[in-house]
Amino acid sequence: MNRKPFSLLLLAMAISVGLFAQNTENWTHLRGSQLDGHSLSANAPVTWNENSNVHWKTAIRGVAWSSPVIFGDQIWTSSATDDGKELFAVCTDFNSGKILKELSLFKPDSVQHIHPTNSYATSTPCIEDGYVYVHYGTYGTACVDTRNFQVIWTRTDLNCEHMQGAASSPILYKNLLILHIEGTDVQYLIALDKRTGKTVWKTDRPQEFYKNVEPVYRKAYCTPIVIEVNGKDQLVSNGAQLCIAYEPETGKEIWQIFYGDDSTVAMNLSYNGMVYINSGWMFPEGGTFYVRMLAVDPTGTGDITKTHVPWEVAEDVPQISTPVIVDSLIYMVHERGDLTCLSTKTGTVIWKSKLKDQFNASVLYASGNIYLFGLKGKTYVIKPGLTFQLVAENQLEGTVKATPAIVRDQIVLRTDKFLYRIGR
Repeated sequence: MNRKPFSLLLLAMAISVGLFAQNTENWTHLRGSQLDGHSLSANAPVTWNENSNVHWKTAIRGVAWSSPVIFGDQIWTSSATDDGKELFAVCTDFNSGKILKELSLFKPDSVQHIHPTNSYATSTPCIEDGYVYVHYGTYGTACVDTRNFQVIWTRTDLNCEHMQGAASSPILYKNLLILHIEGTDVQYLIALDKRTGKTVWKTDRPQEFYKNVEPVYRKAYCTPIVIEVNGKDQLVSNGAQLCIAYEPETGKEIWQIFYGDDSTVAMNLSYNGMVYINSGWMFPEGGTFYVRMLAVDPTGTGDITKTHVPWEVAEDVPQISTPVIVDSLIYMVHERGDLTCLSTKTGTVIWKSKLKDQFNASVLYASGNIYLFGLKGKTYVIKPGLTFQLVAENQLEGTVKATPAIVRDQIVLRTDKFLYRIGR
């Protein structure tokens, strides 16, 4: 028997499988693999309901507002009991919806109070080939081998007083897992070796901005992004009082923007060399609280508050839901349903509309459409552009606070009870 053609066939098959795995779209972080809310899907679904275009629907135990992350045929979600005394992760098969593993990770001896709208599993995991990283704020962080479901390492010593519960999600950067630990007592960023869990660097927020403010105004819940500026990466990271850009390899500060006052949640955005920063709540004396969006030129160093902020807006800016940028326009939806389209260049309002809904989940873009996920299970699909164009409204049962994932022309959406896979 001539084994050479057979060996060549096996080699070709192995190469083919490897290329397929590399080319398969994954969704590795909160708001996608690029942390920008954009999907690569070309044919994502536009219409669905409980009886149409739902491939499967799987009940997920616990109460959690964290988002699904996807790598290959695995979907990972974090979850927790409603009292926070058991924190666990769930692996679901992408194709069938079958739960492959429910993995108990932490059982705290005591738990802190959380805000009534929060959960004990609101931080979204992040995932890469072979490993998923699950974070529960002060209660613990774990690395799990996705091939055999073995826990590789845990950390339970990264502690703070969240006051209202954890929400910031981890991100991967090269060999690092980067976390925000920002409570009423301590505020710092920490980078761990993703393979061992050991600390590589730790950077405290500048305490001169925190020491004279009430503890309630020191906490934050934001997830950072990484951008490239003049050929070098910057870790852009919001705190309660100010936004700071750091060298992601070292934690060294590059620039800062001061804004005050409290509780940044929505992620920052990056587009065409600019960064768009969410200030969190502002509490003017004698006035109504509000949130600002600031456009920042990230090419400066030091305190650039007065020199590198070409515009800011303070009307109908969401505190929780992260906007999305498509073709130089920002689309943002306030928690109470006010939808605004802004110019990235000037902050000028292009159009406004009102949706009779409430929103916590972030805005996503896929297949030429923008997706807005209402709190009561309705998804609004609109066309990006200079006017408001509603394409479809789609209703599911349950509450939606978690930002979905859109991969391979499918929407993986989490409600308070179920995980859905939606496709044409």
